[in-house]
Amino acid sequence: MIIDDQVVLDRTAILAAVGHHPFARHALGRGAPAHGYRRDGTVLWLVPPEHGPAGCAIGPAGPAIEVCVALVADGLLRPGQRLHLPRHDPALLAGRLAVTRHDDWDFHWTDTPPPAQADEQRVVRLAEADHPALEALIDEAFPSTTARPGDAEVVDWYGIRIGGRLVACGADRSRGDIGFLAGLTVAPDQRGRGLGAALTAGMTRALLARYDTVGLGVYTDNLGAARLYRRLGFTETLPLSSLRLG
Repeated sequence: MIIDDQVVLDRTAILAAVGHHPFARHALGRGAPAHGYRRDGTVLWLVPPEHGPAGCAIGPAGPAIEVCVALVADGLLRPGQRLHLPRHDPALLAGRLAVTRHDDWDFHWTDTPPPAQADEQRVVRLAEADHPALEALIDEAFPSTTARPGDAEVVDWYGIRIGGRLVACGADRSRGDIGFLAGLTVAPDQRGRGLGAALTAGMTRALLARYDTVGLGVYTDNLGAARLYRRLGFTETLPLSSLRLG
């Protein structure tokens, strides 16, 4: 059960409670109705489904899981909903929360322009006419990504062309108060040439012209991408676990 003195009433209060952490600034879109809960150093918040994952949290994992258990019992979290929680061992959920999927990833962020990269000048903003080429590249190079042309969460697409062919792309999924990169990929036959670094640097530089901070997410098993992002200045990291309730 959640008691009244653990409730954080709105976006402004939630951001204040977590020290305006970049992850919260991203996850809590401007104008998104939010309701938060505080317990033992953790702040967890819920948003309506049209605004992203049902819940996110910052702080120790144990209290976050305890709050989720209470919210499930109260009917405020339901099967099928997604949560981004502080990193934890799935064994902590046994007998407490039923889940159908559990993934570990890191939220990285920077507020500093990246070092200049060769071929960065090739990075261009794409248009609706490029959507068929985007679909073909994503199907070939990154079929598991959720960033797709037509996705309402994508603000813009960026890419690199060589000889008229689209060989790298990335989505601007900025929301809330910071920029956010997603779906970064390079055609398999063009990898190892620095195009991923060029794309990431060019997009980061473009978004830092509009936001004071830029973030991105990377799964923990993608060690090569994590090394690249750190080299480009994404040295701040928040370890997270994403799960889908069963």
